[in-house]
Amino acid sequence: MAARRNAPGPAPALDSSVAGLAARQVAHAAVADLIGKDRAFALDDALAQADRDGRLEPADAGLARAIATATFRRFGFLRCALHERLSQGLPEDQPRLVALLATGAAQILDLNVPDHAAVDLSVRLAKGDPQLQHLAGLVNAVMRRVVRERAAIFSASTDPLGDNTPGWLATRWHERYGPETAAAIAAAHLRGAPLDITVKEDPQAWAERLGGVLLATGSIRLHDVHAAVSALPGYDEGAWWVQDAAAAIPARLLGVRPGERVADLCAAPGGKTAQLAAAGAAVTAVDRSGPRMERLSENLARLGLTAEIRVGDALALGNDETFDAVLLDAPCSATGTIRRHPEVAWTKVEADIQRLAGLQARLLDRAATLVRPGGRLVYCTCSIEPEEGEAQVARFLSRNAGFSRVPILADEIGGLAEAIDGEGDLRTLPAQLDGDAPDRQGGLDGFFAARLTRLA
Repeated sequence: MAARRNAPGPAPALDSSVAGLAARQVAHAAVADLIGKDRAFALDDALAQADRDGRLEPADAGLARAIATATFRRFGFLRCALHERLSQGLPEDQPRLVALLATGAAQILDLNVPDHAAVDLSVRLAKGDPQLQHLAGLVNAVMRRVVRERAAIFSASTDPLGDNTPGWLATRWHERYGPETAAAIAAAHLRGAPLDITVKEDPQAWAERLGGVLLATGSIRLHDVHAAVSALPGYDEGAWWVQDAAAAIPARLLGVRPGERVADLCAAPGGKTAQLAAAGAAVTAVDRSGPRMERLSENLARLGLTAEIRVGDALALGNDETFDAVLLDAPCSATGTIRRHPEVAWTKVEADIQRLAGLQARLLDRAATLVRPGGRLVYCTCSIEPEEGEAQVARFLSRNAGFSRVPILADEIGGLAEAIDGEGDLRTLPAQLDGDAPDRQGGLDGFFAARLTRLA
């Protein structure tokens, strides 16, 4: 791989002397890291690393996240627009420059930021960065041109699949789902996602109190939320937690009963653990990430729920214990979550799918050994790639004669029959649940889930 001409490195110290500059520094550093490194990690981690001392005020931290998210949501369109406005095209081997131009353009085109502020602060960032100081004039010229040519840029941004989706993903979705559905998936990613929550009890009352819509699947959907999540009614008292409507389905498919012993493997961030605990199960939550499990424990405490927390590799669980039910939400490419996490499209590569499929197979085989005879196993991933879903379960069943599929029924998932495939497994797509009726607006994360039982 060619050397990066301005590869991500130690970022300049945050400059709080100019209003809004520190937030732009963090957004720029996070985007540069994500597009410049040869390994992928999450935007949350990149933002935390850029603000390594936690010095940003909450409003600035929110602005940094908004800029970075907007940049990745339209990254393909932004790259096209910038490429056409640079005499020698977009220098892909200079991630710090690409990130600076893209975050500046995102502010001008997609955020409620005054043009002069977006231009001026982008130039200030360039001047304050030793790797970009000599390009401050170029940054100024390109940003001003983006302002002048805003209408032309928007008129050219018309194909979310062809122009705003990495080619390898567009090809996969076209071949797997067909041109119409592939285009609908890409369009859903551009629209983003509403806020979905799961409540412990009385969802209709909470939907009314929060001004939300109770979905047929059981989740509450909140549109146009402007306050911080922690400021909403019911948060402090632990009445609900944030969880995409699709992500809430797999735990419900286990059908746990009070007192049953249930293992939640790869449990963080904990939404499914909370569902199982709220249903009265004795939950053992397992995940290898200590920090993420600390957050899971904090969330359970807020919710007034309990679970046995184990930090460790699910593959290393002992052979001497079994459970009535096991939920495995396996690590995956996360291509079903792009509407919420648009950086996923630009930080994953096709090789990740095959690598993760191997890990998923090992985890699935290990999970199977934990299920008592007659017990249930739900396998799920937040991916829309068949290798991580349908093909994974087919291979598992071919090598595990002691398990059989328990088909999912439409009335178990609020009548969402289009989300059940021919084998009786769950397959949600971002463009589903995105119609005109209030309870069918906003889309879903892409999820796969299969329910299996171990024969007695």
